[in-house]
Amino acid sequence: MKLHVINTGFFKLDGGAMFGVVPKSIWQKTNPADDNNLCNWAMRCLLIEEGNTVMLIDNGLGDKQDAKFFSHYCLNGDDTLLKSLNQAGFSVDDVTDMFLTHLHFDHCGGGVKYAGEKLELVFKNARYWSNEEHWQWATKPNPREKASFLRENILPIEASGHLTFIKEKEGRSSPFDFMDMFYASGHTDKMMIPKIKYKDKTICYMADLLPSVGHIPLPYVMGYDTRPLLTLSEKEAFLNEAADNNYILFLEHDPVNECCTVKRTEKGVRLDKTFRLQEVL
Repeated sequence: MKLHVINTGFFKLDGGAMFGVVPKSIWQKTNPADDNNLCNWAMRCLLIEEGNTVMLIDNGLGDKQDAKFFSHYCLNGDDTLLKSLNQAGFSVDDVTDMFLTHLHFDHCGGGVKYAGEKLELVFKNARYWSNEEHWQWATKPNPREKASFLRENILPIEASGHLTFIKEKEGRSSPFDFMDMFYASGHTDKMMIPKIKYKDKTICYMADLLPSVGHIPLPYVMGYDTRPLLTLSEKEAFLNEAADNNYILFLEHDPVNECCTVKRTEKGVRLDKTFRLQEVL
């Protein structure tokens, strides 16, 4: 197996929304805000080569929304999805599996593009993986999340015939031999956290269960989460498991740190080490 970090650029979100009830005087120590109270966040994806499988996990925000939409998120940085794929030695046509942890726009927007006035898949040779419960949640959104589930990012996947739902296989949580799944419903219904088996290690793609190292303490829960108390229990269970098993946590949104490990302390699970993914491959 080979793993490649695919950086798709940075965007900004309100710091208060990202840290919920935690005061700014505390969270700004790890995630400083600008004059508009906005913090910078990565959109960091992961490419997996395993046998004949070339799987991309999440794909960033994309570029098909209008200037007004993008003005709210202050896109920055030199990286793009296509540029990073090319630097890793791949084209969009090489991707066989497009795995979507969930369907919020900053995780799936890069999977669909405009060709003239028509929407089409970016990864035309790939199966696009979701799960049935989350798909129903996203295509019939509640008012709180409606602005995050954009129809132009989602419906073309089903229309293309490339949509595939993750189902248990022979009692396992994933149809892929190299991956298990942890389902979390505090942020949004049935978000999928891949647990990738790499040699003697487990590398977990954390999506929005753990956006950054600044979110490790249990009360640090995003205001975006639909069920924050459920996030607390899911996060506690996952971080305890991660500490006990020395999981490598791959951070999709941390603007500085690609990966970290965690450890148990008297104050609960806390940060152990931060490092680049390449350091452990």
